[in-house]
Amino acid sequence: MSAAVQPVLADARDVSRAHRPFPIGRIALWAIVVGVFAQAFWAIAHNKNFEWHVVAQWFTADSILRGLGVTLGLTVVSMVIGTAIGLLLAMGRLSEDPLLRSLSALYIWFFRGTPLLVQLLFWYNMSTLFPTISIGIPFGPTFASWPTNDVITPLTAAIAGLSLNEAAYMAEIIRGGLLSVDRGQYETADAFGMTRWRALRRIIIPQAMRSIVPPSGNQLISMIKATSLVSVIAMGDLLYSAQAVYNRTFEVIPLLMVAVLWYLLVTSILNVGQSAIERYYARGERGAASRTPAPTVAGETL
Repeated sequence: MSAAVQPVLADARDVSRAHRPFPIGRIALWAIVVGVFAQAFWAIAHNKNFEWHVVAQWFTADSILRGLGVTLGLTVVSMVIGTAIGLLLAMGRLSEDPLLRSLSALYIWFFRGTPLLVQLLFWYNMSTLFPTISIGIPFGPTFASWPTNDVITPLTAAIAGLSLNEAAYMAEIIRGGLLSVDRGQYETADAFGMTRWRALRRIIIPQAMRSIVPPSGNQLISMIKATSLVSVIAMGDLLYSAQAVYNRTFEVIPLLMVAVLWYLLVTSILNVGQSAIERYYARGERGAASRTPAPTVAGETL
């Protein structure tokens, strides 16, 4: 080893033997934070106005569990439909066809620019605007028609409103993930003669998932909470079920706490699942990092 490198290594060894100062400031900050949270928890747990015995009574009631099932069902169906439509919209936004780009951008602009609650109300009151729904040739013969009230029920209005709104957000998330993949991957797929859809399925989308999963998980959690808006169109979700109970018993705060606790429990489980999926798609990146050689000085490994 050269003489010029030896003093550097000696300094590094001296620094490695140095002791860090006792983190009294950090310990004091932790003590303050723990004390505040403990005080808040104690105040909530011992506040009789929350009526925790009523919360325990209704937490697993049949009506509440049925509402929870509706909430979870709406979330799954709306996310699946919204993600499928969002993928098509993202491809349209990235298309070289100006018509597809314009139509996709117009869709995203409209559904992201109007409140979800307003969209749900429009779907629910669609019969006011269009008494019948018809299938046929534009400005030509009609093949079939149905009364709008028979087609647009509270369930179909909720699914349509949530799915179409979610598609606009998922389109931008997927588009951002696709743009994060190096352009060379597309060129490699073309060089191997892959079609655009095959390249997306086998090469591009798996790499883009590292960028798509975190915001998609956030959207899923937002969807769980957004389903509470369907209570305004008489859809029996979790919040609507809690409201139906406290309208009879006048125990407003305890029933709202039941809904809050269920929302927190479901979103906590989803957070765990999201973290597991993120680790799965990041495993290749960790493997590449572990294979990176350690830095060296003058041919010596540090």
